[in-house]
Amino acid sequence: MPPRPAGSRPTLSLVAKTAGTSVPTVSKVLRGGTDVSAETRAKVMEAVRAVGYTRRAGSKSDSVRDESGLSGVLDLVVTHFEGSWANLLIAGVGREAAAAGLDVVLTLAEPHSDWVSRVLRRRTAGTIGTLIDPTSRQFNALSAAGVPVVLIDPMSTPPSGVASIGVANWDGGRMAAEHLLSLGHARMGVVAGHARHLFSRARVDGFRAAADTATAGGAAVSVVYGGWNRTKATTATHALLDGDPRITGIFACSDPMALGIYDALGARGLRIPEDVSVIGFDDLPEAQYVTPGLTTVRQPSTELGAAAVKLLIELSRGEDGSARSPVRMELATELVVRASTGSAPATAALRR
Repeated sequence: MPPRPAGSRPTLSLVAKTAGTSVPTVSKVLRGGTDVSAETRAKVMEAVRAVGYTRRAGSKSDSVRDESGLSGVLDLVVTHFEGSWANLLIAGVGREAAAAGLDVVLTLAEPHSDWVSRVLRRRTAGTIGTLIDPTSRQFNALSAAGVPVVLIDPMSTPPSGVASIGVANWDGGRMAAEHLLSLGHARMGVVAGHARHLFSRARVDGFRAAADTATAGGAAVSVVYGGWNRTKATTATHALLDGDPRITGIFACSDPMALGIYDALGARGLRIPEDVSVIGFDDLPEAQYVTPGLTTVRQPSTELGAAAVKLLIELSRGEDGSARSPVRMELATELVVRASTGSAPATAALRR
């Protein structure tokens, strides 16, 4: 075989030489093999990173792929299965995958677990990650093995070239603020998720921007963090109102946290929306069943899962990026008005 020309793609042989091991060992690591020491695995992955090795997405391997070159399995990697939002997302992924003739494996990414090796052992068509924040080493391992990745609303900025899909979070926050402002609310609160999560920050930023633009800085916006948890949101709401008892409108960055706001307001003897208006984000089934019905920003959760599968399939069938998809896709959000929002009370300034 003639020598490989300069500037060509790095090979397994180069990775093996750089790591000081053999080609079969490198191949075993990239297949998620368990009979490799942690030290050897680390050396191989460092060599992969150093030489920039990546297996072509959609390359045919063994009998696990069909005549199109696409594996019959995709992985949906999540940190938990509980909750209405996760159920809606999984439904969208499952339906779209079934329509494409694919089976879905739900992979639980617990803290400090080696979920990447489990994915690699399945020779998956690709990985959809949601509510996860992969490390650079995990991204490198998936890329080196030729496993396409699509992140659903990544928690932090993904590496260049990693595809992601999400919703218009900033625009959703803007719509929530504009709705409260249209009802006369000038002192407002936000119960956000986590300060480090991109989608939480986008929702807060959109809300703040709308408030500042519409009132030339005349509206007051206070922000607390509820950790995407109903109980924590209840505690955060008490802190919010202790800090500013004149707040008349509160935006929750998720519907479960909005229910925590309901709990806190009820405990304080405040009525919704007569005393305080509440807006959520998600439009989960609970938003319709709670009393009063929750005004919320709808994100198309089921459609989000389906779109992630379509994007993953497109990436899986691409060769050397020839069918490359946009790095970031966004689905629109919309405001759904129910009974939890109303005009700002005239007596708010006297409340203590």
